[in-house]
Amino acid sequence: MSSNQGQFFSSSFMEEIKARFHWVNQDMDGCERLFFDNAGGSFRLKAASEAFTSIDALPDCPERIHERARYLQDIQTRGESDIRHILNARGGSVYLSLTASAAMFEMVRAVMENTPGTNAVTTILEHPSSFDAMKLYCERTGKQLRVAPSNPVTGGVDVDAIVSLIDADTALLSVMYASNISGAKFDIASIVEGVRAKNPDLFIIVDAVQHAPHAVIDLQKTPVDGINFAPYKFFGCRGSGIAWLSKRMAELPHHRLEAKENGVWELGSPAPAQFAVVSAIVDYVAWIGEQVSDSSDRRELFVQGMQRIESHERALLSMLLDGAEGQRGLRAIDGVKVFWDHADLTERDLIVGIGFDGLDPTAAVREYEKRGVTVYERIGTSPYSGRMLRSFNLEGAVRISPLHCHEPRDVARFLAITEELASDRKKYTRSRQPSLSACFC
Repeated sequence: MSSNQGQFFSSSFMEEIKARFHWVNQDMDGCERLFFDNAGGSFRLKAASEAFTSIDALPDCPERIHERARYLQDIQTRGESDIRHILNARGGSVYLSLTASAAMFEMVRAVMENTPGTNAVTTILEHPSSFDAMKLYCERTGKQLRVAPSNPVTGGVDVDAIVSLIDADTALLSVMYASNISGAKFDIASIVEGVRAKNPDLFIIVDAVQHAPHAVIDLQKTPVDGINFAPYKFFGCRGSGIAWLSKRMAELPHHRLEAKENGVWELGSPAPAQFAVVSAIVDYVAWIGEQVSDSSDRRELFVQGMQRIESHERALLSMLLDGAEGQRGLRAIDGVKVFWDHADLTERDLIVGIGFDGLDPTAAVREYEKRGVTVYERIGTSPYSGRMLRSFNLEGAVRISPLHCHEPRDVARFLAITEELASDRKKYTRSRQPSLSACFC
């Protein structure tokens, strides 16, 4: 299989991977299920859940001098180091918030309220946490909001569409790493290079929530001022959003305790359990890296692991689109339209958007659920989807987002079910939502 199509993990290694996650093959009620909505969350690593539970159960405050407090301090220190390993970040500040969205609003506010300029730039495909923050603080500070359009072919935003909006008076660029509706990757390296050439003092914030679980991020190659990701979409637990801020961004005026150093964004006592979750994630990815590398460097092992994850997911994406061993892929199933079907799979994360002839996305999702498949309807009336869909002149789409702990037989089963829905789609247009007690065995 070519590098463009990726390479599957071996069957024996897939068994080891699946064993490390909760509920990959079955739902909590014991019924068989394909969970293909990992862009809305992700499967949880058992080690991450266990780390959170064990550390969070401790009553001790880490801001003390006794032995157990020092133990919690060590967990936080290791977790912060692992956040830097994930991003290849040096210097600056690490900031844990309740959600990645909250961290995004805080970063945007700090720049917009405290830097000169008459305009700010973002894209039409941004998550509401970024787009709405930009809109809000442009209104509050009297800056013009400039919005780069989407590319209906690739499902992303072209580099030139962003760079062309930047000038000497641009205060901030907020841009995502990959679309959570189409899966299209943004060329962050070229974007950063292009906008810095036009305005070296520009602040750049990147939303990496969608992209971080799927590929390597290297801030030494893409120097930005702020970036965020969410552990719950990265095999971890809900309850925190993580951001890294450059030194100059961290020192902008922000909500802080007066006794803390200027670059500290943390408010109140830290939550060591959340840092333990990050370390469990890095442990896992590094374990995958150990299968192909004998390096002792934790960042290098993490990089190797993420590259293998990316390659396996690319192979899953290729199979979704083109099928295998007699099973037709989405591109060949009559009555199914693949949106944003960009041919270069290296430019896409593992997300596919489809539509059915004669079957609306909401009805399709309900029919999938009856067959033990969980996917997500992106519809124009949703505050999380409408703006993006309208940019593509679409009313809706079914979003399919497996994870690297899926294997070829999972995709084959999904494709067979999709072919069944497409062949019988007319009789499903008035289908009712199944009972919550239904078992999809």
